[in-house]
Parts: sequence; structure tokens; C-alpha cells
Amino acid sequence: MSAAQAQAFLGRLGKLGFGLALAAGIGQSALYNVDGGQRAVIFDRFSGVKPDIVDEGTHFLIPWVQRPIIFDIRSTPRAISTITGSKDLQNVSITLRILHRPEPNKLPNIYLNIGQDYAERVLPSITNEILKAVVAQFDAHEMITQRESVSHRVNVELAERAKQFGILLDDISITHLSFGKEFTEAVEAKQVAQQEAERARFLVERAEHMKKAAITTAEGDAQAAKMLSKAFLESGQGLVELRKIEASEEIAERLSKSRNVVYLPDKMNALMNLQ
Repeated sequence: MSAAQAQAFLGRLGKLGFGLALAAGIGQSALYNVDGGQRAVIFDRFSGVKPDIVDEGTHFLIPWVQRPIIFDIRSTPRAISTITGSKDLQNVSITLRILHRPEPNKLPNIYLNIGQDYAERVLPSITNEILKAVVAQFDAHEMITQRESVSHRVNVELAERAKQFGILLDDISITHLSFGKEFTEAVEAKQVAQQEAERARFLVERAEHMKKAAITTAEGDAQAAKMLSKAFLESGQGLVELRKIEASEEIAERLSKSRNVVYLPDKMNALMNLQ
């Protein structure tokens, strides 16, 4: 092979390599992937946003004419906080945790009217709107005692409002709820007053029980005295014998505690009728 032929062959080989590289580049730019949990919308330079939704997988497009816009359709958490007023004009600080995702068949409208950052543009404004409307219907005490009802109202109204923008809300929960300093101090003072009232009620009940016990004891003593008086009237010796027994018991108890006495004298035995 001559030098001219070799040079021509190398030239054809270079052109072939360039053509293959160009074809590979065009082929690569004509392919795009949609991963799991994603959907795509195609933007065409001549016709605009196409109404079709592209599912998961590898797809073709026209290079430099069409461009894929990828959306994540999985639930995404977002926390939104706001300060609003209750029905009784108390400041309420409330935080919502929202799980949101776009409605797949409305992705072209979402991109056309809002953009890929739809959640940032829509959710804070409509959440503040719904929270202010719902919280204003409840007193501060009702916000605490009826928290489940408040949460349900917020769920229903916020989900309906977000659906107008093509956004689905999978879960809405109140993660934080607090009130102003004045209301918190008033609640603490009320709790202290309730505890003091409970303590006073306990003392009154205890005094009533002690009073009833004293009355019962006095009634028993009076009944015993009445029975003793009756026994004395019926038999004059009965009361004397009772007093002798009581005196003997008292003397015996005192002597039993003395170290110098180890037996009872005969007079004591006679007094106790032991002989």
C-alpha cells in the first residue's frame, strides 16, 4: 500500500469514527430515564408543554427540541408554622406536619401554572389561610380540650384547598400548639386554685368525719352511763363492784411496773375477791 492510499484510508477511518461518535452523542441525547417514584412532562420548543404524562423507564425525545421535566410523585414531608388568633383573641402558635405529593395526571397544569417548586409556592399560603380560618372558630380552652376536632377540620379544609392546585395531602398532623404568656400564666394559676380547692375540700371532709366520730363516741358514753345508772338503781351493789374492779385494775397495773413488788398483798387479794 502506497503512502497516498494509507493516508486516504486513515482519513476515511477518522471520518467514520467522527460519524460514530456523533451518532452516539445524538443517540445519548435522545434518551432519558424516569426513575421509580417519578413522572415526566415533555416541553417542546415549538408546541410547548405536552399534555401526556411519561411513566417510569427509558424514553426517546427529539434532541435540542424537546426537554423532559421530572417530578417526584412520592409523599414528601413539610413542616409549616404560623401564629394566629383564637376566638377569644388569644395568640396561638401552631405547627403542622404535612405529607404532600402532586397529582400525576395534573403535572402538565402544575408545571404550566405554578412550576416545579409548587410546594414552596402554594402550601405555606393556603396552610396559613386555613389555619387562621379554623382557629378563629375555637376558644383557647377548646383548642386544648377539642384538639382532635380542630385537627379534623384542618385536615378536611386544607386537603380540599390543596386539591384545587393539583396537590394531594396524604397526612396532616398538629405537632406543636402553644399559647401566649398571659394565657399560660392564667392556666397555671387556675390549676393552682383547683389544687387548693381540692385540698380545702379534703380538710372539710376530714373534719366532718372526725365530728361524726366524736358524736358517735359521745353517744356511746351516754348510753353506757345510762346503763350504769339503770344498773345502780336496780341493784345498789352493782356500781360499787364495778368501781372496785376498776380500782383494782389500776392498782395492779401500777404495782406491776414497780421493781420492788413481786407479789400482791392479802388486802389487795381481798379487794379483788381472789380468795
